Amino acid sequence: MSGWLKALAYGAGGVAVAGLAALVALQERLVYVPVLPGLARAYPITPARLRLSYEDVWLRAADGVRLHSWFIRHSPTCRGPTILFFQENAGNIAHRLEFVRLMMQRLQCNVFMLSYRGYGESDGYPSQKGIQYDAQAALDHLAQRKDIDTSRIVIFGRSLGGAVGAVLAKNNPEKVAALILENTFTSILDMAGIMLPFLRWFIGGSSSKGPKLLNCVVRSPWSTLDIVGEVKQPILFLSGLQDELVPPSHMKMLYDKAVEHNRNCRFIDFPSGMHMDTWMSGGDRYWRAIQLFLDQYAPEVQSRDASFKSEIAEDDEAAD
Repeated sequence: MSGWLKALAYGAGGVAVAGLAALVALQERLVYVPVLPGLARAYPITPARLRLSYEDVWLRAADGVRLHSWFIRHSPTCRGPTILFFQENAGNIAHRLEFVRLMMQRLQCNVFMLSYRGYGESDGYPSQKGIQYDAQAALDHLAQRKDIDTSRIVIFGRSLGGAVGAVLAKNNPEKVAALILENTFTSILDMAGIMLPFLRWFIGGSSSKGPKLLNCVVRSPWSTLDIVGEVKQPILFLSGLQDELVPPSHMKMLYDKAVEHNRNCRFIDFPSGMHMDTWMSGGDRYWRAIQLFLDQYAPEVQSRDASFKSEIAEDDEAAD
C-alpha cells in the first residue's frame, strides 16, 4: 500500500511540476490573445466600413517597436474631448469599432485606438513592459497634435485596457485629464487564482491572503490595485454586475482603494452588465454617466460636482 501511496505522491508532484513549467513558459499566451480562435490576425474591417473619418497612425515605442493605430475624428470642427482607448486582451481594435462608433455619436468626441504590440498590424510580441511603452507612445503622439484640445485627453480602458490606462494615467498626471475604467481586474495575479483555482494559494495580488510563493514567475502581473491609489486624476468606474470573467468585487476594490486618496472618483454599476456588453445593457444610463463625468472633469465649461451626483441619482431612480 505504501508503494502505491508513494507512486501517487510522485505522480501528483510530477503533474504539478509539469503544470508549473507550462504556466511559466506559456503565460503570455494566456494573458494576451491577439488572434481569436477561428479568426485571422488581420483587421476584419476598418473605420471606413462604418463611415468614420480616420487616419492610420504609425508610432515607434521607446524600444523601437513599430505600432499601428487609428485616429478617428468626430468631425473637422470637433473640439470635444479625445478618448485614448485601450482594449481588452483578446482580438484587435477592429472588433471594438461598433462600440467606438456609438461612443463618438453619444459623446461627441474623437477616439484614438492603439494596437498593442503583437496585435493587429503592430510589430513585436506583447508583454507588460512593452505594452506600457506602447501606451506612452500613443499618449505622447496625442499630446503633440495640433488638431485636438490636448487639455481634454481622457483614457478609457476596459479589462486589460484598464490596467494599461491606470499605469499611463499615474505616470502622466499633466497630460491626462481623466481616467475611465470598465470591468477591470485588481491584478493578473488575482485573476490567475480565479481562472486556475489550484494556483490560488501560490499566486495572488496585494489583496490575497495566500503565501504567494509563485508571484515571482509571473511576468505580467498588472497590479492595478497597487497603481490606482496613486492616480491623481478623476476616475470613473463602470462595473457590470453580471461580469462572467472579472468578478465585480474587483471593481469595487479598485474604487475603494482609489477613493482613499482621490476625492474625484465615481462608481456606477449596471445590474445586467456582463464583461463585454455593459455598454449595450447599460443603455442611455451608461452613456449619460460618461457624459456627465466628461462634462465635469474634461469640460469646456466646468460643471459642479453636485450636478453629477444628482443627475446620476435621478437616472438610478428612473432605472428602478
